[in-house]
Amino acid sequence: MSRGKRVQAPPLEINLLREGLKESTHIAEAVVCDTKGRVLSMAGDAESSAFIRSALKPFQALAVIGTGALDHYKLSDKDLAVICSSHQGTKEHARQVFRILWQADLESNVLQCPIPHGKDSALEHNCSGKHAGMLLTCKHCNWGLGSYMEKSHPVQALILDKIAELLQMPAQEFIGARDDCGVPTYLMQLSQMATLYAHLASGDRLDVERVVRAMTYHPTMVSGRGGFDTELMRLSEGEIVSKSGAEGIQCIGRVGEGLGLAIKVKDGAKRAKYAVALYLLTRLGWITPAVSDTLAEQFLSLSPYKRLDVVGELSLV
Repeated sequence: MSRGKRVQAPPLEINLLREGLKESTHIAEAVVCDTKGRVLSMAGDAESSAFIRSALKPFQALAVIGTGALDHYKLSDKDLAVICSSHQGTKEHARQVFRILWQADLESNVLQCPIPHGKDSALEHNCSGKHAGMLLTCKHCNWGLGSYMEKSHPVQALILDKIAELLQMPAQEFIGARDDCGVPTYLMQLSQMATLYAHLASGDRLDVERVVRAMTYHPTMVSGRGGFDTELMRLSEGEIVSKSGAEGIQCIGRVGEGLGLAIKVKDGAKRAKYAVALYLLTRLGWITPAVSDTLAEQFLSLSPYKRLDVVGELSLV
């Protein structure tokens, strides 16, 4: 992926209003790219870097597809969706992850993601689907199960190669660190995140198209009822693919158009990234006013006395 000169525009400001009076402020950066990595519009610094966190999950899922493990173990689109998920740990989600492991004759104790506080099993961790997908890949390829979270493990090397291929960069250039669940995540420029989601939404590759189909056909698996990703994909009826990440990361693709949007809220606030996403999606014309209004009721109106308001625009490059 080519890197041009550093370009910046005013960032977005997200205000929490209490009965119309400003109480708190968040700052966010956002960028729109195409599959060639070209920055089309932005707010803030397109080359600003952050860990992509759980927004990487749809690309980590490419390993289970590319190795043939998904088809060998007869996994469904619903299984693939939960592999891409940051789910809510409900019984429905935990059972779906258990099914993935069951198909490969694996016990749930092979999962090395943490057991959430107050829960009984690692199956209930929001990253358990991702871990199950990695373990399934390891089982299919006869790779060791005990060290699958290590950056040097073949499954992690394969995932990084998939990402590097999409971004047309050498894999060794990526800076990695452990995510909260223990597996590697990577430091990326916002433009690189947006380019990944442009590829995800382009329909140019069968493996990424399978991921999009799984996520958009089974959005409840991706975050859960009432979750931002789930509700956005459900209401947009397959036109948007969306995945949140921790610390203010939100990535979105316009399905069929090869355009990706990446958002980073500087202070990591979850509420602010949802507000920015709705604000920008509406102005880009990626969602209808009806969808925007429905989601605004849930994610912008925080109480009878509080709401979020976004100030600023994407600048054309």
